[in-house]
Amino acid sequence: MKRSTWPLIVLTGAVGFFLGLVAVRSDRGEVHPGQLRLPSSGPALVVQASPSSVATNTSAADFASVAARLNSAVVNVDAAIRGDARGRTQTEWRRDMADDPTVPREGTGSGFIIDPAGYILTNFHVIDGADRLTVTLGDGRAFKAEVAGVDPAMDVALLKIDSAGSLPVAVLGDSAKLRVGQWVCAIGNPLGYVHSVTVGVVSFLGRKLFDQTLDAYIQTDAAISLGNSGGPLIDADGRVIGITTAISSQAANIGFAIPISQVVAILPQLRERGRVSRGFVDVSVTRVTPTIERALGLTVDRGALIQSVGPDSTADRAGLRAYDVIVAVDGTSIQSDEDLIRQLAARAPGTATSLDVVREDGRQTVTVKLTERPVPVSAQGRMRKSDARQAAGREQGPLGLTVRDLDPASAFRKALPDSIVGVVVVDVDPAGPARLARLRPGQVILEVNRRGTPTAAAFQALVMSLKPGEAAAAMVYDPITDQRNLVAIIPDRRE
Repeated sequence: MKRSTWPLIVLTGAVGFFLGLVAVRSDRGEVHPGQLRLPSSGPALVVQASPSSVATNTSAADFASVAARLNSAVVNVDAAIRGDARGRTQTEWRRDMADDPTVPREGTGSGFIIDPAGYILTNFHVIDGADRLTVTLGDGRAFKAEVAGVDPAMDVALLKIDSAGSLPVAVLGDSAKLRVGQWVCAIGNPLGYVHSVTVGVVSFLGRKLFDQTLDAYIQTDAAISLGNSGGPLIDADGRVIGITTAISSQAANIGFAIPISQVVAILPQLRERGRVSRGFVDVSVTRVTPTIERALGLTVDRGALIQSVGPDSTADRAGLRAYDVIVAVDGTSIQSDEDLIRQLAARAPGTATSLDVVREDGRQTVTVKLTERPVPVSAQGRMRKSDARQAAGREQGPLGLTVRDLDPASAFRKALPDSIVGVVVVDVDPAGPARLARLRPGQVILEVNRRGTPTAAAFQALVMSLKPGEAAAAMVYDPITDQRNLVAIIPDRRE
């Protein structure tokens, strides 16, 4: 080989090396779902995807388009409670003025519209104990929301708002078809940052957190923070497959969502009855494992093994006893204790249900009348409101405040400018519309919807002339800051 050819060979090799680096970097710049190592119930499995399927998966996970379509259906849920909010364990409450004992505790969460008529899904813990709920849409419109139904056991709440026009809707999907490793995104209001979008994968299905017999949470590494609660978890097709509910305090980017299929199953009861009733048999059950099967000499390798029976319960009176193995409900095969609980919970209390039971002396059928599944004390919530608090709110009118005339003596004492003519705010409902608009005693309302309010009578006449749902734009003078501020107040519906 000639000596003069060596530089050319070296240059060619160097160019090839650097081109190879560029190719490797560009290939590693995008991770495809088909190249991920997916956890499963069995051994770890590396899924190899063909180039064509990779391209399909990548184009399907276009969450920019998904967010653009779904954002308008995602709402902010603000909750206010009168008085003390101590004892709350699930909702983060804050005070906007720490030195004012009349200021309500406020919590914030997310939700999403599922019906153009104004039905909204969120978490129960977002609205738990609230005296007032305000839903704000993506376009800035705000509505007072009413609770249509709650299911504390599953941590689900159904809200209702009244809107003059049709509302954008989030399409519900089928969480039963989810797979570990599937791409998902979450939209919500974490830490007050409205309409934030995060993306991740489903990292586990069927996670148990609070109620070991009912929970089947979707675990995801899509970032979920305080304020995301009640928002949608969405698949790559833009369908809601879960309600984001909880986060792990011990690890980063581990969040949990209620499977939407579980929620869809209870929606009819929430809308029609306002609560959910589930069938129940007062027995403690466990899964039949190979170890238990060998230790007890069982003749079946599946089903729900009864550990104990409630004394003088319908199960006791029906003849169920410890070490019975329930293998079928009304002819439907039972594989585990969870399977049994789901089957019973899907039936109405009072239903006569046939259970196929395996005992040492053979197989037999036992008919038991279902009772209503009790709600755990930890999930019962505090949705009760006192009549006195509600009456006080009604006395303060649809804006939730009381005013009086601004007499010359008061104006002199407050050192108000001569140009200030209006009514003085003397009391504000801690969970009313005026408080949400940040009005407080001592401020002076000068105008409502551009019309002067020189007297309390004039102010009341303007307020009562507002149409249902019509906002009031109030020009307010604050003596503390010596400034005028225009605030929007959404009046309560008059009953």
